[in-house]
Amino acid sequence: MAPTTPRWPLRRFVVRDKSMEPALHAGDGLLATPYGPVRRGQIRCLPDPRQPGRWLVKRVAAVRAGRIEVLSDNAGATLADSRSFGPVPASGTYLVLLRIPARLL
Repeated sequence: MAPTTPRWPLRRFVVRDKSMEPALHAGDGLLATPYGPVRRGQIRCLPDPRQPGRWLVKRVAAVRAGRIEVLSDNAGATLADSRSFGPVPASGTYLVLLRIPARLL
């Protein structure tokens, strides 16, 4: 059996827009993990299904059969959520564990 590379338990993200205000603000840092069950109400980082290499930060609105619906907290700021692209796979998403306000970075 070939050795496997362990997955680092945390990944850093930076909020780039206003779509999650008032919970998160542009410039805030996030520490997130790929582990743990996906639950409604969580804030998760996920690959943008429309633009490879880009990540989104959204709140889980619903979980169904391995797929999640995600929404922006600030719906007026963007339509870059499940309202425009539908449900996405839950696998490959990261649970946000910690917000680091921009003023502390």
